[in-house]
Amino acid sequence: MEQEFIKPYGDTLNDGRIQLAFTLPVECCDRAHQGAITYLSKLNLENIEVVHRKAIAPGFTYFVAFASAIPTIDYSQVKSNTLKHQTMDFYQINQIIKESLGRQLKVVGASIGSDAHTVGIDAIMNMKGFDGNYGLERYPEITALNLGAQVSCEELIAQAIKIDADAILVSQTVTQKDIHLKNLTSLIEMLEAESLRKRFILIAGGPRISHALAIELGYDAGLGAGTMPSDVASLIITRLLKL
Repeated sequence: MEQEFIKPYGDTLNDGRIQLAFTLPVECCDRAHQGAITYLSKLNLENIEVVHRKAIAPGFTYFVAFASAIPTIDYSQVKSNTLKHQTMDFYQINQIIKESLGRQLKVVGASIGSDAHTVGIDAIMNMKGFDGNYGLERYPEITALNLGAQVSCEELIAQAIKIDADAILVSQTVTQKDIHLKNLTSLIEMLEAESLRKRFILIAGGPRISHALAIELGYDAGLGAGTMPSDVASLIITRLLKL
C-alpha cells in the first residue's frame, strides 16, 4: 500500500492547525495566559495562540487555543478497530429470530455500579428507541428487560439467569478516574468466578467504549456513540446463530 502522510488541516492543507481546550489550576490573569502558552510549547506545538481564557472557579482557568502540530502519520498504516457486523432492519431481525432461532431472543441490560445515567441503555432498550430506530422492547420477537441505572453486578447476573438471557448489555457513561473500567471488569470477574462467562453474549456500550477496549476487558463486543438498537439486535442474533 502506498504511504500517505497526513497532518491536521486548518487554513491550508497539512498546516497542522489544531484547536485545544483545557483547564489549568491557576487564577485567571495575564500570567495564567502565558502559562498556557508555555505549557503548549512543551507539547512541541508551534504558532500558539490562546484565543480565550475564563475563570471557571477560584484557582482554575479554562483556555481555548490554536496551534500548529508538527508530526505526521502514515494514514495507509492506520487500521480501524470498529466492530464490523451484518446490520439488519427491524423487520429482518424479527424474521430471522422467528425463522432461525425458533423462540424469543432474550436480552437484559443496565447501567452498573454507581453510574446513574440511563440515556444510553434507554436509547437501545426502551420501546421508542432513538432517532426513529425502534428500541428492543418494540421487537415482538425479543424479550428485553431494562434494569435501569445503578444496578449491581450481582443483580444484573441474577436477572440474566432468571430470564435465561441470551445477551447482557452493559452501559457505562461515567468515566472519571476510570470507574467504567472497574465496573466492567467487576462484572467479568463475577461471571468467571461463577463459571457463567460463556453462557451469555456480553456487550459493553458507552461514549468511551470501543470494540478494542471491550475485547481487552473480556467482552464479546464494544459499541460506542451513535449505536442504534438495530445494530445491537443484529449483532446479538448474528453472534448467537454464528451467521
